[in-house]
Amino acid sequence: MGKLLVRTFIKNYEDTGNPEVRKKYGMLAGGFGIFCNIMLSILKIIIGIISGAFSIVGDAVNNMSDAASSIITLISFKISGKPADKEHPYGHGRLEYMSGFIVAVLVLAIALNLLKESIVHIIKKTPINVSLVTIIILSCTILVKLYMSIFYMYISRTIKSTAMRVTAVDSRSDCICTSVALISVLVMLIFKVNIDGYAGAIVALFVIKSGLEGAKDTTALLLGEGPDEETKEKIMEVSSEYPEIMEVHDLRVHDYGPGRTFASMHVEVDADLGMMKAHDIVDSIERRIVKEGLVSELTIHVDPVDANDDFTASLKKNVVEKLKGISDIISMHDFRVIRKGESIERVIFDITVPYDFSIPDDELMEKVKKIVEELPGEPEADLFIDKVL
Repeated sequence: MGKLLVRTFIKNYEDTGNPEVRKKYGMLAGGFGIFCNIMLSILKIIIGIISGAFSIVGDAVNNMSDAASSIITLISFKISGKPADKEHPYGHGRLEYMSGFIVAVLVLAIALNLLKESIVHIIKKTPINVSLVTIIILSCTILVKLYMSIFYMYISRTIKSTAMRVTAVDSRSDCICTSVALISVLVMLIFKVNIDGYAGAIVALFVIKSGLEGAKDTTALLLGEGPDEETKEKIMEVSSEYPEIMEVHDLRVHDYGPGRTFASMHVEVDADLGMMKAHDIVDSIERRIVKEGLVSELTIHVDPVDANDDFTASLKKNVVEKLKGISDIISMHDFRVIRKGESIERVIFDITVPYDFSIPDDELMEKVKKIVEELPGEPEADLFIDKVL
């Protein structure tokens, strides 16, 4: 059914790398959500008012917030699909992440108010009046929401959209919420026990959980996440196929929205390779990685290394061994030696450690400087600390 909707309303639906096609996926999902959630809200409000069941009214309000979320999703996909311009040279793709965050905040606001009202109903013990029709309609809404969750997740996976994943999770939570409301109705019909207020509170807690998870996912994207391991490994794998590349480091990936990732990295090559040859190699790597769809754009910085200098190689080996004495997880790159006559004036290199490394940067810097000062001629240390995932 989901694929049928996509094939019916989206031409070239298989070309998901096309921003225009991707935009149509999002707009279809938004329009579908608006229609379904408004219909469900109207039904539940009518049932809730007639029966007096607050858990059902609360669930209806939740569906109304979902309709508003779908409107936000529809607008955001329309705008985020716009191409880059003078004011926004990296495009408008992050608006999709912002819409996901707005949806999550909206869900949280509704849920907190629902929780407050549920507590009031628990205290007042408000009576409810339910029937078989209530059970049938609630059961149907559960099936509708389940289908919506499956449909949104299908679109999320097809176009790799975090906003759609948040919406899918929200619809799945709605299934649970409506199921709780249905249980409270069944308990009232069978056992004549009113647990409506408690059911409303449980519904609110489920919605709060969904909102917090959605906010966490989209905030991480807005703040800027590091490259995922699969992308990182593939980039390293492509680079390693070129024998002239001695080492790859300082890989950075900047996410400006789905399909808009800009990356940079450093590669070490033999200084004797020559500028023209080095340029041809890195240009080939850049084009290949972009062509394979790993990133949208890649810039490579070349670090020339004197691979035939035995003296520098010996010093580097000495430093590496002593760095391992501080910690096995420390690595280094861009090792260079500045000489003045026969003596060593400066030693320059970068240290690479994880973000959660146990030794503070200042303390680590002092330890490494002492290692350099113990080298012949007591050279100065010109150091920089790189953080990696």
